Amino acid sequence: MKRFLAVAALLSGLVTVASVVACGGSGGSSDNAGSGGGSASGPTLRMVGGDPLTLDPALVTDAVSATYIVEIFSGLVTIDKDLKLAPDIAKSWDVSPDGKTYTFHLRDDVVFQQTYRQVTATDFKYSMERAVNPDTASTVAEAYLGDIVGARDMINGTASQISGIEVVDDFTLRITIDEPKPYFLAKMACPTSFVVDKTQVEDDQRNWTKKPHGTGPFMVKEWTLGESLTLQANERYYAGAPSVKTVNFMLSGGSQLTMYEDDEVDVAGVSINDIERALDANDPLHSEYLSADSMSVSYLGFNTQKPPFDDPKVRQAFGLAIDRDKIVEVVLKDMVPVAHSIMPPGLPGYNPSATVGAFDPEKAKQLLAESRYGGPSGLPKITLSQVGVGATAGDDIQAMVEMWKQNLGVEVEIQQTDQATFWQDLDKRSYQMFAAGWVMDYPDPEDIMDILFNSKSHQNSTGYSNPEVDQLLVQARTEQDSAKRMTLYQQIEQLVLADVPWVPLYYGRDHVVVKPYVKNFMLPPVVMPYLRYVTIDQ
Repeated sequence: MKRFLAVAALLSGLVTVASVVACGGSGGSSDNAGSGGGSASGPTLRMVGGDPLTLDPALVTDAVSATYIVEIFSGLVTIDKDLKLAPDIAKSWDVSPDGKTYTFHLRDDVVFQQTYRQVTATDFKYSMERAVNPDTASTVAEAYLGDIVGARDMINGTASQISGIEVVDDFTLRITIDEPKPYFLAKMACPTSFVVDKTQVEDDQRNWTKKPHGTGPFMVKEWTLGESLTLQANERYYAGAPSVKTVNFMLSGGSQLTMYEDDEVDVAGVSINDIERALDANDPLHSEYLSADSMSVSYLGFNTQKPPFDDPKVRQAFGLAIDRDKIVEVVLKDMVPVAHSIMPPGLPGYNPSATVGAFDPEKAKQLLAESRYGGPSGLPKITLSQVGVGATAGDDIQAMVEMWKQNLGVEVEIQQTDQATFWQDLDKRSYQMFAAGWVMDYPDPEDIMDILFNSKSHQNSTGYSNPEVDQLLVQARTEQDSAKRMTLYQQIEQLVLADVPWVPLYYGRDHVVVKPYVKNFMLPPVVMPYLRYVTIDQ
């Protein structure tokens, strides 16, 4: 679900996405209480962020929107600071001996923001059924809720409710899935299953997401498109109100490091232009520099259903013609590691021995000549699509285009579009070739291998289809032996790499500078709630 921009934009300092959480806080500013009650007086955290495409948990597909949603809403379970599944609104749960029925026992002290209405099991049933209702038009509901018995019937319009969700009583919810699946509980930590306020949604269907009644540690105080988004601490949050009382996201462009040095923000993303300063032990920024790997991967995607990438030899040729090591060293200044696999480091099942074709321009020319297109002269017009609004593409993309020209004799045109349009067209498989990225929703290989490479998945934006891969993916879903299951995913990954619907480019690595008085700041490797842990030393 969590998709992000190409890495060159990510490292430019001009945009902020989930895999580079650029945020910060002022030492002692305060704010008045917003609508919804409770005093907001206290430390303010000033952050740089991107405009969310949506604040509707049922519709979110991008990492930018998800970073806000996980702070505003919550679900049955969550991912804690150690990347472990932990109780959230469900204080505990039981699993049937056959592994197919989960009985969740809910807390009785959780209320919706602003209305303070108590959250019950009925609210969860409504929220999940709303997500799979065709009228909601969620493109991710099937991927994250489709394991529940009856969910696909609602998605297909043949049922009016999910038969596998039962409200036992106000604080007991029973969910039955189609097969025992080790990853199912992790899916309940994803926004698609988060609880929403039925009364608000149905009373104001057009505008409810401007100030949604969530249940998370923060609530929306004000959102001005393209300018700012302000979150306010939820004083009725069941786990205790956050220490930081106001979080101001600056959504407009500009140099993050300049804002940081002008004391406009207290944590800022470090761009390619500034990384040498951050790494210089003699520079004042060095002592405030923080870097961490994220569980994400940037990649080049080929639409396997559109010419010329319907021929695997063309895909292989384009992959072998890219010198990724040189791009990382020269263009990206070693700020990210070169990716040699689809599954990123830190993910269970990550295979350090996975193989991606190394740079080989002679082999690339040979493959292109052997393809059904017979070489560069037989190719149709080729366009690479990416998110962007500037006059030129990112430096890494420009380097790839030049390498294709030099090593294959192929001219590639670059098409840029805004984020909302890009993700919509990607879901429609409109693009011939595209640059994008994926950050894990939860630490399980199913979240990337099954969702992106299963031929029946709606998020398979390359149109990739391999019957052997599909068969192994089905087998991996229900394999109860963890070691065997990881081996299956590694086998699947190698098959996909050989077919080249993707060229993995770089793994994620975040770079920020943090003011000394911002405490407990973390760079989470996945999209997860973390702002409530941050404190300001006044």
